[in-house]
Amino acid sequence: MKTLKKVLKLIKPYTPFVILSLIFAAVSVVLTLIIPVTAGEAIDMIVDMGQVDFGGLLPLLLRIALCALGLALSGWLLGVSNNKIAFSCVRDLRKRAFDKITVLPLSYIDSHKSGETVNRVIADADQVADGLLMGFSQLFTGVLTIFGTLFVMFRESVSVALVVLLVTPMSLFVASFIAKKSFRYFNEQTAARGAQTAVIDEMIGEKKTVSALALEDTAQERFDKSNSRFRRASLNAIFFSSITNPSTRVVNNIVYAGVCLFGAINVIEGGSLTVGGLSCMLAYATQYTKPFNDISGVVTELQNAMSCAQNIFSLIDSPERAPEGDAELSNVSGEVNIDNVSFSYDENKPLIENLNLNVKPGMRVAIVGPTGCGKTTLINLLMRFYDPQKGVISVDGKDIKSVTRKSLRTSYGMVLQETWLKGGTIRDNIVMGRPDATDEEVVAAAKAAHSHSFIKRLPNGYDTVIGEDGGNLSQGQKQLLCITRVMLCLPPMLILDEATSSIDTKTEIRIQKAFSAMMEGRTSFVVAHRLSTVKNSDLILVMRDGKIIECGTHRSLLEAGGFYFNLYNSQFAK
Repeated sequence: MKTLKKVLKLIKPYTPFVILSLIFAAVSVVLTLIIPVTAGEAIDMIVDMGQVDFGGLLPLLLRIALCALGLALSGWLLGVSNNKIAFSCVRDLRKRAFDKITVLPLSYIDSHKSGETVNRVIADADQVADGLLMGFSQLFTGVLTIFGTLFVMFRESVSVALVVLLVTPMSLFVASFIAKKSFRYFNEQTAARGAQTAVIDEMIGEKKTVSALALEDTAQERFDKSNSRFRRASLNAIFFSSITNPSTRVVNNIVYAGVCLFGAINVIEGGSLTVGGLSCMLAYATQYTKPFNDISGVVTELQNAMSCAQNIFSLIDSPERAPEGDAELSNVSGEVNIDNVSFSYDENKPLIENLNLNVKPGMRVAIVGPTGCGKTTLINLLMRFYDPQKGVISVDGKDIKSVTRKSLRTSYGMVLQETWLKGGTIRDNIVMGRPDATDEEVVAAAKAAHSHSFIKRLPNGYDTVIGEDGGNLSQGQKQLLCITRVMLCLPPMLILDEATSSIDTKTEIRIQKAFSAMMEGRTSFVVAHRLSTVKNSDLILVMRDGKIIECGTHRSLLEAGGFYFNLYNSQFAK
């Protein structure tokens, strides 16, 4: 019911189209009810041998033709209105879901499979559209037809109408019983579909790794398991939903037989019904029972839609990232203070505890240490991808929680070990941070990042279109483009997290020189495993188990003969 209320709120902006849908549905039902009555009158005019009233028959046939034409037109307008409602609602639902993804904390993205999230926004939304479309198309007309036919049948013959009315609860009971069963299985089907999408997405995204490790059989086994689960859930859902219609048809046939029997007796005994009236009642009996078949199908489809809507709303209702401040960072000098900061991804596994650091404007700070010591986590905290559980991080004396995320993050230029490129041209990927950059500025940044030479060798140079995540570019070329992107923006602070890990040594030496020039007067944080790249840093932080265990210059740390000394010698000892 909670999900249904949310769906109804989604429909509320399209109330005018709902009203139009109701009007066209009512017109369709009225015309549908007129045709059997008119046909019954026409039958009564041709029952007696040699007494066919051709003069009175022609207007009745014309009325039936006009009603059929009006029925087709109103049905088309009903479909247009329902399409507008259904697909507009799903468009809004998808927009809300995507908008929510943009403000979700990274902890949500890290803890949920991307395939499941994509499935909710795409496949589940499609199921909601199908459910709403069928609901509006058949529910309105079905309900109106039931009440309309009952009203006309009671006017024609109370006794026959009572037979229809008394058998109706049996159809409702059967449909209700099956609907409760099928809803549970539709929930399972939706969950299984999301899990299967996640497996496929993961296998496609990591195809090279799967092939390199010869894990094709393992991947196939995982897919087979998820596919079997989806098959079982789908079979159960489809089985219970499919027996709804045959079950209600049995009841409907009982209704039709009852009308036929009692109506015929009424005609034979000279009651209120004529032969044409009996024909009319039989037509109404069919019209009366048909919506029960349609509505049972609608209920099944709506249950599937509600199950999928529940998935989407669980995404939309997920807690958003922590609020941001109203202040703007401007004219940033680059002073960064970390005061007594503690953070952990899991409260039972402490990572960074009571970290303190003062970085003056223009300093080059290198962060080194073994894998898992908290280097990248510190970067995540500086960029406010995560918030510390305790302590304060400030830039130019302002708590980063009090400033807007946009002003904070545009103050940093960030190059990560993991590259990200979008589908589009080389130029589109370079100017992402500065869309208004001129061609001359783009080329200058590319030359500074040493990417200009390989870009010119591409078929269309800077206008070469690359696919998702860089297409056929090498990992080193992708990283050079990401470096070029930062070279173009030149923000007041830099974060380089293994920024040259995929680049050959010769190019790395040249890029390091470009970085050195770029870092002049800019606060820089450099995460590196290759200690040869951090020798010229103003301050080297040696981290271990989330704590800074040593700090100083390259020379002072070597002279101290501590952890850094051993780490350095492990890489360069002869």
